[in-house]
Amino acid sequence: MCKCMTIAAVAVVVLACVSGAQADVFGTGGNQFTVDFVPISGDAGDLGSWPAGADYTFAGANRDDYRMGTFEITNDQWTKFTNSLGVPVTGAPSAAYDSGPYWTGTNVPTNNVSWYEAAQFVNWLNTSTGHQPAYKFTGTQGTGDYALDTWSTVEADNGTNLYRHKDALYYMPTEDEWVKAGYWNGTSLQTYANASPGDLNYGSPDPAKWNYSPSAGSEPWGVGSGVEELNGTFDMMGNVREWMESPYSDSAYGPSSIRGQRGGSYLGSGNGLASSYRRDRDPGLEYSYVGFRVASEVPEPCSLVLLSLGGLALLKRRRRA
Repeated sequence: MCKCMTIAAVAVVVLACVSGAQADVFGTGGNQFTVDFVPISGDAGDLGSWPAGADYTFAGANRDDYRMGTFEITNDQWTKFTNSLGVPVTGAPSAAYDSGPYWTGTNVPTNNVSWYEAAQFVNWLNTSTGHQPAYKFTGTQGTGDYALDTWSTVEADNGTNLYRHKDALYYMPTEDEWVKAGYWNGTSLQTYANASPGDLNYGSPDPAKWNYSPSAGSEPWGVGSGVEELNGTFDMMGNVREWMESPYSDSAYGPSSIRGQRGGSYLGSGNGLASSYRRDRDPGLEYSYVGFRVASEVPEPCSLVLLSLGGLALLKRRRRA
């Protein structure tokens, strides 16, 4: 589904056509930042079924086009979000909010972030641009009683994804969405997300190109420092592992159901680079090697888009490039 996008604050109305890679603008002043997206094509037909990890089959479920975050969310983006929110990022369970990033570089993936914290970031992307929050929380934001709930089947995306509201523009990717963006080549599911066979030594992945290293003292790197992947993303095969929106195996979509995680990490082995790799984790836990990226519906093409002055300047720079 296409969704009309409004990007906020002091604004100028321009006619914008959506095509190719895009950068959406959030926040204002010193807390303004962008999130880059690459387009992922939808499919009208059945993609077949592909084994893609323990107890999981990638079915390529029919859906509209969508967008995947080019990079993992960084500490800089996280800090500007927390500065803009105006209240603490906290809630229940309290243990889900008790750690800041272990790795503190501004351009490294934000880390030590629970699923619930990531959900609050995504909700702010929506609400700060005039859209429906993706995730339902009850209680008062910024207090200890702020807790995740689920949507009704009438409100839920496709009537089945009880975590995501059907009218949200931004969200965490489901496993199907994440796997497709990383490994689907238009015909089949690849073992690795490399764009060409020469980018990866299949027997022993090259840490110089893919940020994975099992050695002591390894750490995450600045997002986008590695090799561009199959569909235009970076670091889906390395850097930090990423939260999936969808539950690992619980079809009931409980607020505390175990969530999936995908991708390699700086602490992992080469196994984490493959499309067959998935892990399960409690959504309230925080890890120095786990972060997230954001996905999005496609905004209305050739619609009137409300851009901040900073966003307009960005658009002009991209046109001159």
